[in-house]
Amino acid sequence: MTKDDLEASLKKMMRKKPIQKITIQDLTTDCGISRMAFYYHFKDIYDLVEWSCEADGRRALQGKKTYDTWQEGLLQIFEVVLENKTFIMNVYHNVSREQIEGFLYKMMYQLLKEVVEEQAQDVAVSEEEKEFIANLYKYSFVGILLDWIRLDMKEDPKRLVEKISTALHGNIANSVKNFSRN
Repeated sequence: MTKDDLEASLKKMMRKKPIQKITIQDLTTDCGISRMAFYYHFKDIYDLVEWSCEADGRRALQGKKTYDTWQEGLLQIFEVVLENKTFIMNVYHNVSREQIEGFLYKMMYQLLKEVVEEQAQDVAVSEEEKEFIANLYKYSFVGILLDWIRLDMKEDPKRLVEKISTALHGNIANSVKNFSRN
């Protein structure tokens, strides 16, 4: 409960001011908890931001990590980002690019690794090659998502996911087959 309360408080405050102007005291006062309670869960505000992004990503991807549902998972990621636009834009402009990419790479990898695993069930492909395939698509997805954020999230997420799906139709399965040693 405390983590969720801190996340809600952070998102509320980030609607009014940049992350670097928010203090732990601001958050703990808003939540009615002690500073020690904050530090029990997080090492600093950026740790809370990372946890928040990962939690949103997990919720978006829940049950959507198969070959038939990855598009729904990706769309839900775009929709979560759009729903939290003020928060995301504040993070985008005030947190290092490396940290942002780290959050997104981790989330996209979770989605894509399971899709690759599913496609490789009956195919002799090494773990290293499956990781390579998941990483290849991860970098593409994150690049598109970052461009969309940079351009103020103007394009309709549904249309964007349709374009990605069309461009990738059958490609993940083909990538797995291309690495097959059968």
